[in-house]
Amino acid sequence: MMILATLKQNFLQSLTSSRFSLSELIIAIGLSLIASVAIYIVYRLFYGSEHIGAGVDRTFIIAGPAITALFLGIQSSIPLSLGLLGALSFVRFRTPVKDPAEIGYLLLLIATSIGAATHTYLITIVLFIMVFLALCIQWIIRRKFAFPSQANFIISVNKSVFSDIEPALTQLLQNRLSGLTMKTMSVHDNRVSIHYQHKKVTDIDKADLIVELNKLAGPADIEFFAG
Repeated sequence: MMILATLKQNFLQSLTSSRFSLSELIIAIGLSLIASVAIYIVYRLFYGSEHIGAGVDRTFIIAGPAITALFLGIQSSIPLSLGLLGALSFVRFRTPVKDPAEIGYLLLLIATSIGAATHTYLITIVLFIMVFLALCIQWIIRRKFAFPSQANFIISVNKSVFSDIEPALTQLLQNRLSGLTMKTMSVHDNRVSIHYQHKKVTDIDKADLIVELNKLAGPADIEFFAG
């Protein structure tokens, strides 16, 4: 009974000794959640509908409030803030970020979450408005000047055969896809994944290209996505 009483007393003391009131915590985490939802919408509007990314947007709604709560917690303890790097060292992205543009959205999410935690709401609102306007201007410029649209082509093949077929694979794609550029290449679970972009045209015989890719890979397992 004495142990339970001691635990109860320590719990109540931890509640009363917090630097933040309950209303302040609700406001900070609530605003962070609203900002996370807004960033998710912006991501889907300006990026997700035209590009193939690593799906980082699926973490936005959870990650935003979690980052805010994390920074609210470490503000009350210097040792906690010094140990932040070590505490987060176990976090790993199993799916690599495929496009550097996604890093910008992650940074925006982190910045707004920290802004909510430090109560710098004006900076957070100004940042979000400026980023949204910049993305709108970028979208208008792309439509007005009619830049050639880009299509994506992703290939995944076993690592053991990739080095053997890489020259022929590159040559085949360069011959069949106009303006081909390799955006990213990653290795995961003994498979090599390559993300290409090329000029979007309507006269590509995708069925014939698939046949040639399968013939090139031979018995090896090859996967691809064209969009």
